Amino acid sequence: MSGVRVGGMTAEPARQRITASLLLPIRIATPTGVTTLDPARVGVVADIDAVLASALAAAPGRRLTMPVRYSGARAAGIVGGLAAKFDKAAVDATVVGADADGPLFSAAKAGVAVDRRTMGAAIGDLLRSGGRTPLTLPTTVVAAKRTVATFGPVIVVNRGANTLRLYNGKRLVRTFRVATGQAIYPTPAGIWRIVDKQRDPWWYPPTYDAWAKGLSPVPPGPSNPLGTRWMGLNAPGVGIHGTDAPTSIGYSASHGCIRMQVPEAEWLFEHVRVGTTVVVL
Repeated sequence: MSGVRVGGMTAEPARQRITASLLLPIRIATPTGVTTLDPARVGVVADIDAVLASALAAAPGRRLTMPVRYSGARAAGIVGGLAAKFDKAAVDATVVGADADGPLFSAAKAGVAVDRRTMGAAIGDLLRSGGRTPLTLPTTVVAAKRTVATFGPVIVVNRGANTLRLYNGKRLVRTFRVATGQAIYPTPAGIWRIVDKQRDPWWYPPTYDAWAKGLSPVPPGPSNPLGTRWMGLNAPGVGIHGTDAPTSIGYSASHGCIRMQVPEAEWLFEHVRVGTTVVVL
């Protein structure tokens, strides 16, 4: 134990002093104040009898070491409790809308994580040595996985102008003329995401719309209404795709989907991914 003086003492008072020192709480400064760790919570034990026997036989002024044991699992549990209280997850940037200049983002925010390994080692050092130097809870900064600068592809569809713009974060990559939904089958406004990508898709008539009643599925080929690429959104029944009606491009002519020229749909397909955000204005 660190600095416990038992010189000139009989066995029982020396035992009480060592035991009291062994059970002194460890003080830990946290972001919200000081908390204490009771060594009894981690099952700290030491062979006091052995060290007393050595002390009685030792020369005056000699320093003795007393091995101390404790439960590493309990200590890890206490550190885990501190982490559960003070860890703060990073917040990724998200698309919250769009305007004439492109997508609008919420800012990414860094998080904080308790350095469990360092905290556990520091507690262990104090328990083994008997020292009670106050500790400061060690933390590390957790960077957001996705910031505006690293966001990647975002699609903005303007129904009024019948355009589709692809951005990389805030940087405009390319603009396309598209066809959007008719007045009675409008392309739904909102913030969506691509949830499905298919090459050479089949077209299946939707069962929930009367306009498709009696129509048969169409296999891949030049007469397929979806062209050669399908990028389905989480808006029910709506996707971005090629078309077998290229003259409809630039008009509000679809049944809710976003039509593109076939080569342009093929290009876009290679530059977006499942999860890409699509803002429809």
